[in-house]
Amino acid sequence: MELEAAARVAARLGAERHVVASIGLDAFGGSALTAAIEVPKGRSLEEMARGIPVTYVPARNTIFLSFALAWAEVLESGDIFIGVNALDYSGYPDCRPEYIEAYERMANLATKAAVEGRTRVRIHTPLLRLTKAEIVKLARELGLDFGLTFSCYDPDPKGRACGLCDACLLRRKGFEEAGIEDR
Repeated sequence: MELEAAARVAARLGAERHVVASIGLDAFGGSALTAAIEVPKGRSLEEMARGIPVTYVPARNTIFLSFALAWAEVLESGDIFIGVNALDYSGYPDCRPEYIEAYERMANLATKAAVEGRTRVRIHTPLLRLTKAEIVKLARELGLDFGLTFSCYDPDPKGRACGLCDACLLRRKGFEEAGIEDR
């Protein structure tokens, strides 16, 4: 569902090229999103704030950033954008500012273009320090069609959001606090 949503957003925004790289994190498992582990439902905000949940996918953002870094170097670009959020989130360690800063430092040691001084890699995190409500308001200001987006960790077979997983509850909270209807 996330891949389909990403394709819809890329098409709507007129992306010159939308690349889908098959990573296959389900080969490793270790998460409710990549293995036969039940997705938690109906947790309170206090419960979500405690510990790292079973929906954490081991090294996911490291892997995503590694693919983005390789693609950026091929394109001779030093700019990488990722939508991590450190405020209203599920406690994932690879969504924290210190992780992003460390990855950026490493990226500038790891690429030919950076070592040769042709490029300085910058990891941009425009959503990092925004609440979900602020993200919703910003998206509306930018004209995003929310119908193109998808957040649920455990959709039904028809692709409808469950409404009870952490992602659904945090999305609902963001829309409610922003005073915007999520259709």
